[in-house]
Amino acid sequence: MTPLSSAMPALAPDTAPLCDPVTLEIIRGAIMATQREMEALIERTAISAFIREKKDFYTALFDERGVMAVGSMVPIFGDLTSPVFEHFPRETMKPGDLYWYNDCYGSKGAVTHSNDQVLLAPVFHGDRLCAFVMSWAHFADIGGLHPGSISPDATSIYQEGIIIPPTKLVDEGVVNDTALAIFHRNSRFPAQSEGDMSALMASVKLGVTRVAEVVARHGADVVSDALAQLLDRTRTLVRRRLAETFDYGTYKFSDQIDSDGHGNGPFSLRFAITREKGANGEDRFIFDATESDDQAPGPVNLIMNKGVPGMALGLYFLGGDPSQVVNAGGPLAIDEVRLREGSIVQPRFPAPLGMRGLTMMRMLAVLNGLVNRGKGGAPAAHSAYVVTIMRGTFGKETGMPKPFLLADGIGVGYGARDFADGIDAVYFVAQENYPVEFLEGGYPIRLRQYGVVPDSGGSGRFRGGTGIIREYEILADEALLAIRIDGVKNPPWGYGGGMSGGGGSIVVNPDTPEERQIPPLSDGTALKKGDILRIRTGGGGGMGHPYDRPAERVLEDVRGGFVTAEAAKAFYGVVIADDQLDAAATARLRADRPATKPFHRKTYIDELA
Repeated sequence: MTPLSSAMPALAPDTAPLCDPVTLEIIRGAIMATQREMEALIERTAISAFIREKKDFYTALFDERGVMAVGSMVPIFGDLTSPVFEHFPRETMKPGDLYWYNDCYGSKGAVTHSNDQVLLAPVFHGDRLCAFVMSWAHFADIGGLHPGSISPDATSIYQEGIIIPPTKLVDEGVVNDTALAIFHRNSRFPAQSEGDMSALMASVKLGVTRVAEVVARHGADVVSDALAQLLDRTRTLVRRRLAETFDYGTYKFSDQIDSDGHGNGPFSLRFAITREKGANGEDRFIFDATESDDQAPGPVNLIMNKGVPGMALGLYFLGGDPSQVVNAGGPLAIDEVRLREGSIVQPRFPAPLGMRGLTMMRMLAVLNGLVNRGKGGAPAAHSAYVVTIMRGTFGKETGMPKPFLLADGIGVGYGARDFADGIDAVYFVAQENYPVEFLEGGYPIRLRQYGVVPDSGGSGRFRGGTGIIREYEILADEALLAIRIDGVKNPPWGYGGGMSGGGGSIVVNPDTPEERQIPPLSDGTALKKGDILRIRTGGGGGMGHPYDRPAERVLEDVRGGFVTAEAAKAFYGVVIADDQLDAAATARLRADRPATKPFHRKTYIDELA
């Protein structure tokens, strides 16, 4: 069991706040603009595709105590500053310092796989420490077992690349070039590593400058009070929404990931949230994941930082409200987080973590289920975004073959909401699918097909989002393929009468005598020039009875390629012939309304096992 969150509580507001409401909004806007400017710098100057095109990077601002005051709309942040403070106390920091780490276990899951590099810098006004700024990004290759560093083959974090403990990278403006040289020497693509690190360092330098300007303009005390108010505002809102969602008592939900890539699984995540009265008469909210399954031999383990459940629930309750700020107010709204060492969400060192994205995405689906166990409103389940990694050579005919590394993250369907369809073909939050032109211009492949997968979104009054089909022709001389797909055996659940989303698949040379079905979490599949690789990603679960979806909406789905005419008839009770709605036949079919149950995973069920 973990102790209470180590994040410091928000500063108690004075009876007369130093920062008035108008100035608060000015400061909030200035800081959010700073964050966006930092992210724009990373996007425009990074070298590797996963940062520049995929946009797998984040920035955040922290108050003078290291509590996140403004973060990205990404629900995986934990306590990012404490790992640095444990080695470098705040009172020892100087202007011009910069700190760096990627140590997943040493940071207690602040970062969750080793490819993610974190840079943190203090902001000073004169001699006063006023704030911190942070940038992090996914680096393409940091050593390890295979190019790309993450692999389903891994059985130890030592096989997933170099581990950087909290390190002072810049000491009062003087860069530790030796540490950087060691890091870049461990990459198979050092030029990318050097370029990406330069972009990240420049982003943090820009953030320090901009935040210092805000402090100079408004005063350190006023900015400190503004950040405290933003934290308290988020915490208060999240606690109010928790109380509105959960009556007193304990609510439980569980779900499963299929496999760890080593023949083990499924692995269950079992979460509970309890609302109770504390000794002081105030509500207490307790999050408990101790009943989750034991850690996996393969790399699907997730170190759940104690701040993550509150951050994820906070993101949901904020609901994209532009007047609110994603910050540590979410984690501070949870009074206690209980985790069990040795579980799949709190593994023991040195368990591998590289494919933890599968577990992270299922974690978010379980949190949706917990909300729906209360008074509801959360989406149905989503698929886990797919990652395919091709490593090989091209240009053999020139006598000087060159290596290449393509890590292509592919979007999936998200769960339907109780007011709208699920989102189609999204990778993760603000991240993007690679454009066709970029792929074909930069890698030895040709994209033969790219579109949505019909019928992959779960049927419902509101349809689940659809997955993606990508079909590659291999132009490289040779390549080895790693693939990460989940939700094949346990597809995303539908809710409230909605049906489950479709699972993904991967096939080499489809519809030919050489057709091969590839295991959905595997590495080492050999590809040669001329091979065809077809990947289909999963969809999201539906919500509400499919027969309640207006027939005209179903017709639009069929015409748009999201639903086939056969599925329209079988699941929605809508008859479409020659691309036209047969209203009379639809009425007859819908008169016999099938019974449903609360959940659907291949069939209707009362509870997810």
